Amino acid sequence: MKILVINEPFVKDFCRTQRWAARTRGRVLRAPDWLAYAAAVLEKSGHNVKLVDLVAEGKDKEGLRDLAKKESPDFVVLDSTTPSIYSDIECAEIVKEVSGAKVIMVGPHISALPEDTLSLAKGAVDVAVIGEYDYTVRDAVEKFSDLSQVKGIVYYQSGQIIRNEPRPLIENLDEMPFPSWEQLDLLKYFDGGKLYPYIDIISGRGCPNKCIFCLWPQTMHGTRYRFRSPENVVDEIEHDIKLCPKVAKTGEFFFEDDTFTVNRERAIKICEEILRRNLKITFSVNTRVDTGDIELFKIMKKAGCRELLVGFESGNQQVLDNMHKKITLEQSRKFMDYARAAKLHVHGCFVIGLPGENEATARQTIDFALGLGLNTLQFSGAVPFPGTEFFDLCKENGWLKTERWSDWLSSGEQHGVTEYPYMKQERINYYVDLGLKKFYLRPSYMFRFIFETRSFADLYRKLRGAWNFLSYLFS
Repeated sequence: MKILVINEPFVKDFCRTQRWAARTRGRVLRAPDWLAYAAAVLEKSGHNVKLVDLVAEGKDKEGLRDLAKKESPDFVVLDSTTPSIYSDIECAEIVKEVSGAKVIMVGPHISALPEDTLSLAKGAVDVAVIGEYDYTVRDAVEKFSDLSQVKGIVYYQSGQIIRNEPRPLIENLDEMPFPSWEQLDLLKYFDGGKLYPYIDIISGRGCPNKCIFCLWPQTMHGTRYRFRSPENVVDEIEHDIKLCPKVAKTGEFFFEDDTFTVNRERAIKICEEILRRNLKITFSVNTRVDTGDIELFKIMKKAGCRELLVGFESGNQQVLDNMHKKITLEQSRKFMDYARAAKLHVHGCFVIGLPGENEATARQTIDFALGLGLNTLQFSGAVPFPGTEFFDLCKENGWLKTERWSDWLSSGEQHGVTEYPYMKQERINYYVDLGLKKFYLRPSYMFRFIFETRSFADLYRKLRGAWNFLSYLFS
């Protein structure tokens, strides 16, 4: 079969592969890692597969039209997110019109609302894949003549929408092929908070923590952490260095696991395997404040860890409890002590506008964030994506300003859609921007920003990131 796997266009700079699909304030462009996995599985099964990132290529829907017409595929795999879903359906319609290909749609939005999405698509989407889709896409392609055999899908049959039984999560992740990075230009991807260039590594899937707002565990990969062997993970790192040598020279790897340090023993073994092979690399990880300690951080540092990305989320304990974060403010402070002792940078993530938030707690969070001694941070407005407990809570309590999916963004920018009797949406957005300005416009931060530069590549990513961020902040 001839199959196109496409990261389809929406608005300029739209990054659909992150946890909050949007034009980020720093204009982050991340490689379509989950699509790259699906493409690799299809290739391994002997299909003729082309992975195309039209966003990275700067192409619009006319570019999609030209591609589908030129390639004339049998199947097209498209991604889906809540803010872009109307556009995603339009992309499916374009594919159908010019090529007649069967369209399989994947991703968090269609996973959360498959029947609703198929109804909106009116036949433009043939199959909705729910959750983890690597093998499900392959099976839908190979068994399209009898989709009743495929677990984990919703589809049209004789004008009716049929939902099959769920597909179990993938247990042996070592059997998965590495992502099809060779089909993409990895130098096109950029994140001002990461060294350039950077490549994602997913060493495990799922998260055992149950924060009410977090999208990926609730819609895609579950709440049980399944992980790859350290040997398999480091095999991929070596493979990626051969594909893109610059990542080892000036860039870094980013462990996109929800929480890399959940399994402490396995995290240490990955670091030991990196050291055993004498790999001179830099990497960063997602982690939590209740999973770190000085011994772990020291071996991570020795293996090449540069930065810890951490969801502190709030400076108010009641708001943390309301979101089921299951951490304390004291744990956050101790975490920072451990990170400083190990000489690791910390990027802090904070959310304004979760249940219980008011103007006093928002100010408390900003003060808390500025007092932690972070290297960098981000503030975001709380967004209740379909498929999350937060969405259901907002819907039940009348906290959603709209249920029209296109309103989940404002001209492609990150923009919340919740509003409480005690805090309006405009004030949530105000405190998001206030926190960013207070942190990044401090003379002490700007001094460090200028003088803590590792190389020309580091200077490039800093200046580009700063330009992107300031363009947003003062637009």
